[in-house]
Amino acid sequence: MKKIDIHMHCFKHRPLPLIGTENTIMIPDEVFALYDEMEVEHGILLPIVSPDCSTSVQGNEEVEEICQNSGGRLLWFCNIDPRNYSNSPDSDLSRMLKAYKARGALGVGEIVSNLPFDDPLMENLFFHCQKQKMPVLFHIAPERVGYYGIYDEVGLYRLEKELVKFPELMFIGHSQPFWAEISSNVTSESRNTYPQGNVAPGRVVELMRKYPNLHGDLSANSGFNAVKRDEAFGCSFIEEFQDRLFFGTDICTAAQRIGLSAWLDEKYAEGKISKDAYYKVSRGNAERLLLKKSF
Repeated sequence: MKKIDIHMHCFKHRPLPLIGTENTIMIPDEVFALYDEMEVEHGILLPIVSPDCSTSVQGNEEVEEICQNSGGRLLWFCNIDPRNYSNSPDSDLSRMLKAYKARGALGVGEIVSNLPFDDPLMENLFFHCQKQKMPVLFHIAPERVGYYGIYDEVGLYRLEKELVKFPELMFIGHSQPFWAEISSNVTSESRNTYPQGNVAPGRVVELMRKYPNLHGDLSANSGFNAVKRDEAFGCSFIEEFQDRLFFGTDICTAAQRIGLSAWLDEKYAEGKISKDAYYKVSRGNAERLLLKKSF
């Protein structure tokens, strides 16, 4: 099945190498070649606007232009750093969000600003995203220094506080510290890795059961690892939350290969994932919840 990728990155021009490597984030033609290989029909391009995670930052206008020139293959989220506009929790971020939404932005993300989930600046961003009915895709960081992403401790209690405070806002979770919490045996040492072994349902499961505004981005090795590490649990998790999980790659460099697409195909062929769940996760949820249409 042709899939819709909720999470990808590319630049119009070749950026500087990623921190600590010689690899660079891809340009559009390189992405399309990989998409053909992985049978991905459409991707949602996420701008890199915060300096917390990259040597090169990227404007929303560049991402909009890339999508306009993609022949309909790419769509986009805008991205707003919560420190934008005046570095104040009173900033009217709706002014920016409304403008980008009118130009085609489907949501906001990937949010990687290294602030606590319940920081007043972050809560101001969530307030305006909820006001504009724009979902947010976030990356969780395990620490406040030396990492990128919104900070939360083991247990994701700051995230829970925001799920309660903004019940109409669609939160889409991502990163190792988020997905490590699929199991209750997560520790401060393991949460930024790719834990192996059987899953004893943890906080991600608890929070998704309790809060219908929490969704999951299965991209990168973090999301893929969460469902494949304990196959029986992973397939049951997909069945239970089939309406709130999204296929994704988090593809950045040409060297990356993410096995989620083939794994979903395989589990469906083996009868371990239902037809409905397979379709929804592969593309149906993106069509229904984000695009409001079918291709």
